Amino acid sequence: MSTLPRALTLPAQPAATAQAARRRARQERSTAWAFIGPSVVVILGLSVVPVIWSLLLSFRADDLVTPGRWVGLDNYRALAQDPNFRTAVGNTLLYAALYVPLSLVGGLALALALNRRIRLIGLYRTLVFIPFVVSATAQGVLFSFILDPEFGVANALLHQLGISAQGFLADPDQALYLLVLISLWSGVGFCVVVYLAALQDVPPELVEAARIDGAGRVQVLRHVTLPALTPVTVFLLLWQFITSLQVFDLIYVTTKGGPLGSTTVIVYFVWQQAFQMFTAGYGAASAYVLAVALLVAGGALRVVRRRQGRTEGGLR
Repeated sequence: MSTLPRALTLPAQPAATAQAARRRARQERSTAWAFIGPSVVVILGLSVVPVIWSLLLSFRADDLVTPGRWVGLDNYRALAQDPNFRTAVGNTLLYAALYVPLSLVGGLALALALNRRIRLIGLYRTLVFIPFVVSATAQGVLFSFILDPEFGVANALLHQLGISAQGFLADPDQALYLLVLISLWSGVGFCVVVYLAALQDVPPELVEAARIDGAGRVQVLRHVTLPALTPVTVFLLLWQFITSLQVFDLIYVTTKGGPLGSTTVIVYFVWQQAFQMFTAGYGAASAYVLAVALLVAGGALRVVRRRQGRTEGGLR
């Protein structure tokens, strides 16, 4: 007689039990959709649908009031020949070329200065970061009063020093550079916080080993600290570049694109075309030119970072 054990078998579930399990699963799915449904509607309503709609709008001549008409690529062809758009692109690139490297260098310098154990270090770090949380609108109002050519504090101080009054934001030769300085006043704080966090992760044994080998502060910074900060620097480079291409509120509050178009940037040009000139299709086309530029910049930096990672992996 065989002594092998019998295979264990489970009794068949009744049909009512299986039906109850399916009903419970449907209820769980319904509950899950009830929770995430509002978020899905918001995401579709505020991101996906406007993106598709504005893309279609960029191929139309439309003022958002009267019925528009399909014009194909005419809006994009007109942008290529528009001197005002070329001015806006040039102003945007100049703003980015000044703001991005200065914010990174200034942020790194302040982070290195604040990455030490000294008295009231927490207060100093807080004071550096506070301007970042101030809205661009508030910054614009504040500096509009300070830099007012007639009643501003800046010209009053220059008068005390024997220097003639300046036009500041009313001077086409100064306005854009002053806007860069105002942006740096707030934007550097973000870089400082990110770099400070990254400096905490630099392996102290590497720094100590470099010092034992006779490396000075500059050599330690160049050969140990900066290579360790490379991923953070790439992130900040991309972040600050995108931020600089999207600057709008500060310019809207302070100069409104003037004087003489010297501070008109791409986003302000988009707003001007859509809501002042009522050429929404033309404005949408210029917005998509900016979107493509942002995608290209992000892709280029990603490729550079990937090649750096491969190089570092090969050296190891």
